[in-house]
Amino acid sequence: MNIRKIILAAAIMAPMGLAAKVSLPPFFSDNMVLQHSSPVRFFGTAEAGADVSVKASWTRKTFKTTADEEGNWCVFLNTPAPGGPHTITVSDGGEPLTLGNILSGEVWLCGGQSNMEMSMRDKVIGGDEDIAAAASYKGIRLLRAVKSTAAHPQESISFEGSGGWETCSSESLPPFSAAAFYFGKKLNEELGIPVGLIESCWGGTIIEAWTSAATLGRIGRYQETLDLLAALPKDREGMRKSFEENVAKWERRMAAVDPAFKDGVPVWGLPGADVSDWIEGTVPGFLQMQGIPGMHGFFWMRKDVEIPESWAGKDLVLKVGAVDDNDFTYFNGQWVGHTESCIRQSVYNIPGNLVKPGINTIAVRVEDTGGLSGILGGDDILRLCLSDDEYIPLSGKWLCKETISQGEAPVFPVNGEDGMNNPTGLFNAMIYPLRDICIRGVIWYQGESNSSDAEGYKVLMPAMIRDWRQTWGYDFPFYYAQIANYMDKQTGPERSEWAELREAQLESLAVEGTGMAVLIDIGEEKDIHPKNKVEVGRRLALNALANTYGKNIEFSGPVYSGYKIVKGGIRVGFTHAEGLSTADGKVVKGFYIAGPDRVFHKAEAVIEGNGVFVFCHEVDNPVSVRYAWANNPECNLVNGAGLPASPFRTDRWNDK
Repeated sequence: MNIRKIILAAAIMAPMGLAAKVSLPPFFSDNMVLQHSSPVRFFGTAEAGADVSVKASWTRKTFKTTADEEGNWCVFLNTPAPGGPHTITVSDGGEPLTLGNILSGEVWLCGGQSNMEMSMRDKVIGGDEDIAAAASYKGIRLLRAVKSTAAHPQESISFEGSGGWETCSSESLPPFSAAAFYFGKKLNEELGIPVGLIESCWGGTIIEAWTSAATLGRIGRYQETLDLLAALPKDREGMRKSFEENVAKWERRMAAVDPAFKDGVPVWGLPGADVSDWIEGTVPGFLQMQGIPGMHGFFWMRKDVEIPESWAGKDLVLKVGAVDDNDFTYFNGQWVGHTESCIRQSVYNIPGNLVKPGINTIAVRVEDTGGLSGILGGDDILRLCLSDDEYIPLSGKWLCKETISQGEAPVFPVNGEDGMNNPTGLFNAMIYPLRDICIRGVIWYQGESNSSDAEGYKVLMPAMIRDWRQTWGYDFPFYYAQIANYMDKQTGPERSEWAELREAQLESLAVEGTGMAVLIDIGEEKDIHPKNKVEVGRRLALNALANTYGKNIEFSGPVYSGYKIVKGGIRVGFTHAEGLSTADGKVVKGFYIAGPDRVFHKAEAVIEGNGVFVFCHEVDNPVSVRYAWANNPECNLVNGAGLPASPFRTDRWNDK
């Protein structure tokens, strides 16, 4: 047997000649849930050559093995039918280690970005009541991975709270994923067996960060970044120094392609620059929410501030706030700093020699990797400060101008120390180390951060699903949430990156063993994090109950299956369309239709059995239909189970 090397931070070897206490990875702990009726790999470390015995309370058999020359050992335990509590005792001849309160049940890995991370204490619907009742959910156990990133695959992983599995309680539940909890609660209620939930997610992250180097390498366009990762030093100090040197090189390369520069000088960041064609936006705030289109890839934001004579020549502190996603900041045309990730505050020291009386210019080159973009923060954060009491507020009107796309820019250096959106970084640190936990399947809620590249997501999501299955060595079910409605309500036909991302998610259903929860009806116009996580969890659980556990229930809303152009309109067909109706009992809303001119018009729609006939008197020769094709569409088509239809289009006109 090829036993993997295990690095355990908690393993403390005894002095030479004395027996070492056996050590286990932190996901083998009190209160854990083991996947029931399965061969589970149970392993750890001991003194090299030690005889190790493992005794589980559900069997009379004692499993014996010998630690190899590096102290690694493993046995396979056949777990019992759902139930418990059980114990496992491990001994290497020294002090035995006993794990208690173990349950046998269903184990699910819960991943994604902020909508999966959104916790029970984040004012979700029903959250307070369920936190108060948490101790009564005795069949639900929780394991929450510590956020971490790595340039190379890791063997060890750490967990929040007690450092291992926790029972559901008023202390352990509040910080736990609400979507994951409500998924597990539904399974526990319907199946009547224990459920173990492993939360491994990070807000604001892209799917590339959750995918292995081997898989991204086969896609191709990530090879330069993967080569940079492979060349990184292993020690943190070496990584830091390498990153600083490479950022300086990148800046020089960027100056050669960014039109904001002239002869290496960032003229767009200088006082007095020509800003006649710049767009006015408001800070703080997402620019797209202000009706400003685009602003993806790289763009500049600038603001002139008037410095009093008494401040001239004095050191200042510039607080730019949280820039979505990354910032490169200049003061009077001089570079003052760079911050990665919109979850960090950008704070920079301004040396006195740059501070002049009169008009001074703050300029931020923003890198937006997808979704919304802008500068965020309150008036207490957005400031140019001489001291705590003397400052100039920076909220209000700023000017914006797009420059180049990410594809036109040189590849940014990899920050091996701290890069949550480095390709492979989260897979290496937060997924790969979990591969020896036997799981039933995965639930996933992510995509907002990839919304500016839906075509890329069509490749990446199926690739990541297969990647994780290959990492575990078997094809577990993978159920995911389609991103919800968000931003201004639709008022007419629109080009929508969010609709295109939803389409990419819909197409990922082509991967066998997947299922999708449509959320187009429970989003919020002003909040990217909808609070109805009860319904998110329920709809994900419906997929599992029907397709993993064999329950005879409807698990999906209507899914577009094809169309036919007929006299006077277009007939659209659906699967999962039994009892097709509208959620509000009113006329069907959400359909738009276009002729050969590719101009879409609001359409009328009539339900005909398991399909919909779509027409518009302004379109004599219809060729294409779209449904719920907007950031926040007006739509109401559901099936008899009340589950909403997924947005779709029959064309592939990416210019509309």
